[in-house]
Amino acid sequence: MTLSDTQFESLFRDFCHSAFRMETHQTYTIPNEQERLSRFLAGGSKPENYNAGWVRTVQRKIAAGKTMKRLKVVRRPFTDYTRFLLSWAIPTNIEAGEDYRILDITERTVDIPEQDFWLFDDTVVALLNFNADGTFRNQDMADDTETEKYLRWRDLALSEAVPFGDYRIEW
Repeated sequence: MTLSDTQFESLFRDFCHSAFRMETHQTYTIPNEQERLSRFLAGGSKPENYNAGWVRTVQRKIAAGKTMKRLKVVRRPFTDYTRFLLSWAIPTNIEAGEDYRILDITERTVDIPEQDFWLFDDTVVALLNFNADGTFRNQDMADDTETEKYLRWRDLALSEAVPFGDYRIEW
């Protein structure tokens, strides 16, 4: 079932305990990020109050006793977008309270899908669908019968990943 933006936003507003995101693509072409990505690639500094809306969302959820965790799958050599995430976006998310993990699959295979998803309260899976160029296509609700599969993929990916701070040391 395709989710409207309003339905998708309600998943963030209404989750009770936990939200987990798996990011598998190496490039995302998000219109509202293009100016910041260009600034990063030109060697500019990160803007003050970078990603302030997301930071407030994470801070409110963490203050309410909820957890937010994210896992980024990376491959070397890094794409420009991955370098941007590693340098600007992820540290900002961590400062806000998000638990961020890195799974580097450059020299190994891990049996996880190339499908981005959010998992809310271990019961609701929202699939994020992207085109090959990284542009967003749509978001779907996974069938309830598939939830266990996404829980297994999350657990496997997390068991193979390292905390972001540990990974940065390896750059």
